[in-house]
Amino acid sequence: MGADTAGRGVIRRAVAGQRRDVAVGSLLGAAHQTGEALVPVLIGLIVDRAVVRPDGGALALWLVVLAVVYAMLSYGFRFGARAGERAAEQAAHQLRLDVVRRVLAPHGGAEAGRPPGALVNVATEDARRVGALNMALTLGIAAVVGVIAGAVLLLRASVPLGLLVLIGAPVLMALGHYLARPLEHRSQAEQERAAHASGVAADLVAGVRVLKGLRAESAAVARYRSTSQASREANVRAARAAALQTGLMLTLTGAFIALVALVGGRLVLSGSIGLGALVSAVGLALFLPGPIAVLAWVGAELAKARASAARIADVLAAPGETTGGTTEPAAPSAGELRLHGLGHAGLHGIDLTVRPGEHLGIVVTDTAHAATLLHCLARRCDPDRGRVELDGTPVTELAPAALRSALLVAEHDAQLFDGTLLDNVTAAAPAGADPQPAMDAAAVGEVAATLPGGTSGRIGERGSSLSGGQRQRVALARALAADRSVLVVHDPTTAVDAATEARIATGIRRARTGRTTVLVTSSPALLAATDRVVFIDGGTITAEAPHDDLVRDHPVYRTAVLT
Repeated sequence: MGADTAGRGVIRRAVAGQRRDVAVGSLLGAAHQTGEALVPVLIGLIVDRAVVRPDGGALALWLVVLAVVYAMLSYGFRFGARAGERAAEQAAHQLRLDVVRRVLAPHGGAEAGRPPGALVNVATEDARRVGALNMALTLGIAAVVGVIAGAVLLLRASVPLGLLVLIGAPVLMALGHYLARPLEHRSQAEQERAAHASGVAADLVAGVRVLKGLRAESAAVARYRSTSQASREANVRAARAAALQTGLMLTLTGAFIALVALVGGRLVLSGSIGLGALVSAVGLALFLPGPIAVLAWVGAELAKARASAARIADVLAAPGETTGGTTEPAAPSAGELRLHGLGHAGLHGIDLTVRPGEHLGIVVTDTAHAATLLHCLARRCDPDRGRVELDGTPVTELAPAALRSALLVAEHDAQLFDGTLLDNVTAAAPAGADPQPAMDAAAVGEVAATLPGGTSGRIGERGSSLSGGQRQRVALARALAADRSVLVVHDPTTAVDAATEARIATGIRRARTGRTTVLVTSSPALLAATDRVVFIDGGTITAEAPHDDLVRDHPVYRTAVLT
């Protein structure tokens, strides 16, 4: 499906989901525009029936009618705009939820090739632009009614003037749509540049400590300055396109109104219409630029919405990292994990059985091979050869969400979130579960003691207020509190001191009693607390025994874990 077609689908869903508010807003807006068109007509009638021939009673009556019309158009605009704005905000909110839901989907893939800042831009600014189309439609439909009402009332005053408006207004609308096409392309380029700039900014902020440590601040500033400059230039080009489109439409609208006034003036001079009709015609001629300008604005908003909708559709339609899988795992899961001849990206013929309730250590000499093993276990990718089974069922047959409810792979670079320490620990915990055992196992109490408010203290974005070791302990506590049948943890204590690491090793063993636990690590303290250790060197399993036996009998293993 092309981006343009997919984008139209996003727009249709955004509008269809709010059709009630759009319809109400359009109806009330139409009442407002009709009232606006009636005002000059009523003033013309007052001139003819109560001013040219003075009549106090008729004047009072018509003034009351005029007041009623003003009240109608005032309340029509107020409540119509409210309905349109509600439709716009609700549509934008739903699109934001759709984008976030896709990004967080268990099968992944939406973030591939897109920095976090770009996804944030899609979920915020692009969603806002598409949602705003509901408001534009509300005002646009009302403007069409206003143009038609003005034309009909002009027809009653003068057929030539009415026909001129009926022919000229559609021509102006077509020109507005044509002139908006360059704006659509430049708006899309603007959003792409803005998203890229946001992504670069997010990356630089996330790595600010590393940049300072490397004394690379000037390079980072230069990179962001270049990206920001490109975004600014794209924004200026889009603004120029919008200004050109608006200026041309205003010029054409002004010329059209001048033509209407010219024709009306000639009719007055020829005696075809009277003084009241002249006042009405002039008033209607002054009224018409409003709805026609709104129609031009609607064209510009549609151009922006189409560009943003294509970007949203691109994220929503992103292929997943994994496909297939509909089977639900056994409940409760026994926790048996098997690898049969697994081969992928450097791993060769890995045959391994992790028994239910076993506490297993895995040492991998190549960090790339360790990452590959973790990705296969988490099903972030499927192996080229062999398979991974959970309780006898290939993980490729399990629904991704169901797989993650039974098997959790806590990677080394797990991120924390802005919020309280307790919120981070309980983010994936079962409802009503007690997080204290997990926090005790990961020695999080010491972290809480350093925060104002303890476990209710905020840790900042990505745990910025914590040290590296403290962040690792909170992340480990979160993995333990999730209470999955199978837990795979990668290097959870690399930034923790030796004494604390020994306590954590014992704590993990205690907290995971009776449940399958796999520790992918080279930490002697953690490995000493396991039932056995599997040693993977050169992409294959070369040894398998308790940690103490391997340290004594296997020189390569001893070098890998003790140096």
